[in-house]
Amino acid sequence: RLAGVVLVRQRPGTASGVVFATIEDETGIANIVIWPTVMERFRRAVLGSSVLEVAGRIQRSEEGLVHVVADALANRSALLG
Repeated sequence: RLAGVVLVRQRPGTASGVVFATIEDETGIANIVIWPTVMERFRRAVLGSSVLEVAGRIQRSEEGLVHVVADALANRSALLG
């Protein structure tokens, strides 16, 4: 589980409905992978958040990149105040 400020949301036409988001917190940047079924359930949070909380499977590449395959998402924008 992690949370961060949403930097980018993308839905490439070649990605078969998969949405990619990039969030940033005090430790760095994480790339979020949101499968279409998860997107359907958490659409409002994904599209309306300035701060997004993500629960899912974290994967780290050898280069140090962090990817999270999302299982659940929540809008935590109220924490900015």
